Amino acid sequence: MGNATQAPETPQNTTTRPRIAFIGCGYLGATYAICFAELGYEVVGYDINTAKIDAFSSGTLPFHEAGLPELLKKNLESGRLRFTTDVQAVADFADVHFICVDTPQRKGEPGADLSYIEAAVTELSRHLTRKCLIVGKSTVPVGTASWVQELVDRHAPADLGVEVGWSPEFLQESNAMHDVLRPSRIVYAAQSEWASKLLKDVHRGILELAAVEDREVPVVETDLATAELVKVAANAFLSTKISFINAMADLCEVTGGDVTDLARAIGHDQRIGNKFLRAGIGFGGGCLPKDLRALTARAGDLGVGESFRFLGEIDQLNTRRRSHTVRAVAELVGRPPGPAGPDLSGVRVAYLGATFKPDTDDIRDSPALAIAQGLRRARADVVVYDPEGLDNAQTAAPELSYVKTLVEAVADADVVCAMVPWEEFRTLDPEALGRQVAERRILDGMNAFDADQWTAHGWTYRGIGR
Repeated sequence: MGNATQAPETPQNTTTRPRIAFIGCGYLGATYAICFAELGYEVVGYDINTAKIDAFSSGTLPFHEAGLPELLKKNLESGRLRFTTDVQAVADFADVHFICVDTPQRKGEPGADLSYIEAAVTELSRHLTRKCLIVGKSTVPVGTASWVQELVDRHAPADLGVEVGWSPEFLQESNAMHDVLRPSRIVYAAQSEWASKLLKDVHRGILELAAVEDREVPVVETDLATAELVKVAANAFLSTKISFINAMADLCEVTGGDVTDLARAIGHDQRIGNKFLRAGIGFGGGCLPKDLRALTARAGDLGVGESFRFLGEIDQLNTRRRSHTVRAVAELVGRPPGPAGPDLSGVRVAYLGATFKPDTDDIRDSPALAIAQGLRRARADVVVYDPEGLDNAQTAAPELSYVKTLVEAVADADVVCAMVPWEEFRTLDPEALGRQVAERRILDGMNAFDADQWTAHGWTYRGIGR
């Protein structure tokens, strides 16, 4: 049963389960709300966006995540799940309120914008009528939990004794349902025995499901500061690992090495492991880039910025992948960049992929979309196809051309850029594709193809670091 498209057979014992609210019904809050209802909890999702709440209430998921639409409809019908814009109803209902609002990067600054957290906590606190636990789940700078407790103390009735805890999320888009129901670990922090017991009860359903499936889920109960640091530390480490193999790809390109063989060789070392060692166009999305910058900024605020200067270079190295890839395309079509950059006038680019990763419609800080825009600035005719992200990409980058099928994208193309490892792209047939394009040239930004196979079918192949 262990994949993201299947619903679990969850135990439904609710005798000791608190009622739960998820404040903020974006990708994070909505996924948790739906999955905890599936675990047997009574759940309400709250957001100030009426259109979003109406969509959820009608059984419509406003983003792409495999398996989640079915769970949404199932748990709305069961009565365990509902969505509302009524903050008083939420305050009266829940024993535990999870704060799941966005913490984006501040405009013009590297640090995190906590205004959504401030607004959500302040509004909720003003409407509370009984003791409850407010638990941060959004990714935040260390020290935020103490500030949230101050907000609660300032705005909630003093005699209620409302406490703040923290429990970071570890969702991966395209695998989110699995990550909630079958997490790699549970981490939380409480300030009292009462809050600790409540958080144990909140997570009881996950542990019961694990017991049914004969799995173990590690549980780490820690202090507030550590709980706040766990997610950003994990994201910074993954960012470093990805950027390291991309730096090695650059070295391989100038020495004749093959970064895929290099990654496979070092990945056999158990101290290193083989995950996140696929060289490519860099990382993106709504978490890794902004969390990396926020951690660096917060370290500077706390006087330990020197220890985190390397993360600034990791960020820059990742961003440079985008201009590097544009130059690679220019070289592939015989238009090496001059002093003013590449000129790709008249070059038709079949561009496969716009989202920041496969199996999602999320284009936030997408390397693929940024590279497509770079090619367009170089005056290329860029024709984009993506299985799920076209609407979002067209809104963000209207200067590009978009088509609804792969066949339309590759027709008469001078070069094919395969950028996001959707299954539809990973299984391309080089001979069949070759009959549709004008020139057999391919930039493998996914590093997913067998180079010998493509060259055997007459393609000029270029990978990343190969």
